[in-house]
Amino acid sequence: MARIVIQNALFHGRAKSSKLTIPWCTYTSPKIAHVGLYEQDANKQGIEVDTFVQQLGEVDRAILDGETDGFVKVHVRHGTDRIAGATIVARSAGDLISELTLAMTHRVGLKKIGSTIHPYPTQAEAIRKLGDQFSRTRLTPLVKKLFKKWLAWTR
Repeated sequence: MARIVIQNALFHGRAKSSKLTIPWCTYTSPKIAHVGLYEQDANKQGIEVDTFVQQLGEVDRAILDGETDGFVKVHVRHGTDRIAGATIVARSAGDLISELTLAMTHRVGLKKIGSTIHPYPTQAEAIRKLGDQFSRTRLTPLVKKLFKKWLAWTR
């Protein structure tokens, strides 16, 4: 917020702190981190969202680390991949929330996160897997059927 004050004072700006995307983290065990809207807040504001959840028990690094309790949950605006909010419950939630905050701030959608190579095995793979979940929702029954036929033909 101090940056906004300096920017506005020195450069006659009109930036507002209410426009900031500010993540938070509660340092419990496991940690809880959040940024943006919760599903119920989006509904109150009349914003339809689709929710994607990745359990850490399905992420290889979390399994290797014995940290399978937790999840990454992302809400995207219905019909788009634009992130409206995210919650992470994990030992490394405070670190992981930064990728989603960056994506929200710079309007990088879940589709692009899914197409970004993440180091393997890391717990950040949970976020990439959410991008894969989003991409699978774009497959219509007709496209799925055509893919199955094409794959059967090419084998």
